[in-house]
Amino acid sequence: MEFLIFLICLIILIFFIYWGIYNYLVEVKNNVSTAYANIDVQLKKRYDLIPNLVNSVREYMKYEKETLEKLISLRTKAVSNKTQSGERLALDKEISQTIGSLMVSVENYPDLKANKNFLHLQETLNEVELNISASRRTFNSYVKQYNNAIEMFPNIYVAQTLNLQKAKFFEALVEEKKVPNIEELFNKN
Repeated sequence: MEFLIFLICLIILIFFIYWGIYNYLVEVKNNVSTAYANIDVQLKKRYDLIPNLVNSVREYMKYEKETLEKLISLRTKAVSNKTQSGERLALDKEISQTIGSLMVSVENYPDLKANKNFLHLQETLNEVELNISASRRTFNSYVKQYNNAIEMFPNIYVAQTLNLQKAKFFEALVEEKKVPNIEELFNKN
């Protein structure tokens, strides 16, 4: 009788150990999947956000450049000896309007928006790259934890019954190891 009770307790103990190991292995396997998905989220953010930021900075630079070039051109025409007095008045009016719009920009944004846009672009690029790097480190940490879990005793027996295979660590592709060429993005039409 005692032997039967001992055997039943042993079977129950083995069941609970198996159950605990099974749940642990499922958890670490899901951590690997989640960490991999987080890398995808960060990469999508990079691919969606950076070109949009570059385009907005480029458009604002274009506006500022056009305004300044227009102002310089108008000034050059106004001081030219070839300009007649009637044209000079029209040019002076246009210069005043251009300066007025530029001054409104400067008053509203004393640091000039392009500088803020560049700083924001730089900060965002840095943040996105740091987030991608952190996601990859987290993924590799979970892969290590998972691989250790399925290879250690007694987990290895449960892992074999579940047909769990070792996960591969994240390794950057050759293209991803290259530094992004931001200048190329600015030069796109």
